[in-house]
Amino acid sequence: MDYIDDKVLAMFYEIITPNKVEMFDRIAAQRTQYISIALENIYQEHNASAVLRTCDCFGIQELNVIEKNNQYEVKRDIALGAGRWVDMYNFNKGENPTSDCITKLKAKGFKIVATSPHESSYSLATLPLDAPCAFFFGTERQGLSEEVMEAADYTVTIPMYGFTESFNISVSVALLLQGIRNRLMQSEFDWKLSPEEQIELKIKWCRKILNGGDALENEFRRRIIKKEF
Repeated sequence: MDYIDDKVLAMFYEIITPNKVEMFDRIAAQRTQYISIALENIYQEHNASAVLRTCDCFGIQELNVIEKNNQYEVKRDIALGAGRWVDMYNFNKGENPTSDCITKLKAKGFKIVATSPHESSYSLATLPLDAPCAFFFGTERQGLSEEVMEAADYTVTIPMYGFTESFNISVSVALLLQGIRNRLMQSEFDWKLSPEEQIELKIKWCRKILNGGDALENEFRRRIIKKEF
């Protein structure tokens, strides 16, 4: 499969611009799934869209959106196309989408990290990063649900020095990712995508920028299998 994926990517690269090829190779090499962001019941769509954009800027590949009472819709003028590059997973079915999100992330090996201005065991500088971490953010007024707080392996606080009780949600995500990303870049943890994962991601990006990208990929695979096997 890895051999076939290599060939598929090469065929895509023959039809997209050299500029896109250079960008995909450079950006995929800095992408990570070691960190994931989860938003719980964010009702201000412009904030949630800004978080999507922030995830892309910091190389975070996955954003989880828990929709208990509020549906999330990407605001294109704020996200600036980030939805093309970041994998967004919506949890909006069943009786307890928060539980569904937590269960999925734990099954993938993530530690659950609750962000809270009130309760904290760790700062951004001291939070353990020896395992992948999924950072949960709640609404500015209500914060995270009790369910997230009880399921959390760690809690973390972003320091504040003024009268206001909390940062804007998109600002909070940006500050946290800046600190955590810097720590990972200086660490010896295996936080980047593997070469195989990078190829899969670049194929996905190629599909998204081309009309009929899915059909093209299927045709490329058909040709390769017919030729090689």
